[in-house]
Amino acid sequence: MTTTFDDTVDAGTAVRTPFEELRRRLTGILHTPDDPEYAVRASAWNLAVEMAPAAVVAVATAEDVATTIRFAGEHGFTVGVQATGHGAESSLAGHLLVVTSGLDELVVHPEGWARVGAGVKWLRVIEAASPHGLAPLNGSSSDVGVVGFTTGGGVGPMSRMHGIAADKVRAFDVVTGDGVARRVTPTEHPDLFFALRGGKGATAIVTAVEFDLVEQASFYGGAVYFDAADAERVIERWRDWSARLPEVGSTSFALFQLPDLPGVPPPLVGRMTLAVRFLWVADPAEGRALLDEIRAVAPLVLDDASLRPYTEVDAVHADPVDPMPCTDPAMLLTDFPAEAAELFLAVAGPGSGSPQVLVEVRALGGAYARPPAHPDAFSHRAAGYSVLAVGVPGTGSVEHAQCLFAALSDWDTGGIWPNFGPPHDETTARRAYDPATLRRLAEVAQSYDPDGVLQCGEYARLAEPVA
Repeated sequence: MTTTFDDTVDAGTAVRTPFEELRRRLTGILHTPDDPEYAVRASAWNLAVEMAPAAVVAVATAEDVATTIRFAGEHGFTVGVQATGHGAESSLAGHLLVVTSGLDELVVHPEGWARVGAGVKWLRVIEAASPHGLAPLNGSSSDVGVVGFTTGGGVGPMSRMHGIAADKVRAFDVVTGDGVARRVTPTEHPDLFFALRGGKGATAIVTAVEFDLVEQASFYGGAVYFDAADAERVIERWRDWSARLPEVGSTSFALFQLPDLPGVPPPLVGRMTLAVRFLWVADPAEGRALLDEIRAVAPLVLDDASLRPYTEVDAVHADPVDPMPCTDPAMLLTDFPAEAAELFLAVAGPGSGSPQVLVEVRALGGAYARPPAHPDAFSHRAAGYSVLAVGVPGTGSVEHAQCLFAALSDWDTGGIWPNFGPPHDETTARRAYDPATLRRLAEVAQSYDPDGVLQCGEYARLAEPVA
């Protein structure tokens, strides 16, 4: 037997890899850097993130995942994983990047649950569940993958009503770092069940997930937009209004500076505006009346809130779909009092010189804050608000976000959702998890991946000495 070796470089380390040996074992396709498909398969959604693995394995089956992990273990390599590329971090690619977009299984059970493969995005689940009057706990964008969102906890538009996506998980099908396929439930491998709900892939590669759906055929909501000159008045009103909002309502506000691009409404182009986002799952008339209290604060630039089928849930946040380069640091706050709002506007509001395309403050609480039925690795239920800054690389957006976060430091929880700040080293791991959770993640990673094959598990190992 003749084995072919390719010389490649990953993170500055030269490795000689018997790729032909792995190719023969796979149902899917292995792409090396000289393959025209390599760049497409290795790309993250955020084009500012450069992924450079030694090879990309586009898996076709769960067995392909197991084969790749076992191969990596045999040769002393690490394995990273991505499906849609949202939330990617270049240091998590590993020597071999497993791309799970081909695992496209989707079954919606009318009695209220679904099973999906690791390559499925939320939009497919939403559309398949809608005819039954059901909906998943998806994120603000339905273009995001189900598995990556859920393993990071999964905070979405209905988290105040129903909790986070991880709260609804029934079971995972996974391959752990020792190359063994396992089914994970609250009673089968409960340590993995803990780690996979919030642990962001530190302990296994998920090939499929089963979760409960909620009864939700429609909602009242969307966003109403004001000129930024009225931001101080609107935010002052929003603070009081959002604090007394029932759990069946969720809201955030966002300062926008949008360029003239396809899909951007003309009234929002070339100016700073303030959007109040709103989703209401109870009586639409009651939801309209509540949002009318915000509408009355100042003249509207655009009113995009109405009664909608749940299939239009993307209208609430109107996140971009097409890949683009961006910076998107975030933080969590204990509270957002008047003093915090004043500092927020001074750094990011009109006249501040902010380079950000978007700066959002989201109200949390409700079911989000309640303990789950089964313990999980999501460490941030006590946070009262989240802050997200989205900018364009090279415009000073990162430095500006640091100034904004420093201004709000008195209310900083010190933590961040794993989906908004993917843990990839000791510093980011300590922001994503409390010390007890990190210790437990490290124990689970060591148990199921003793040789450290899974690249995403490295952050847990780095943080293991935390006292």
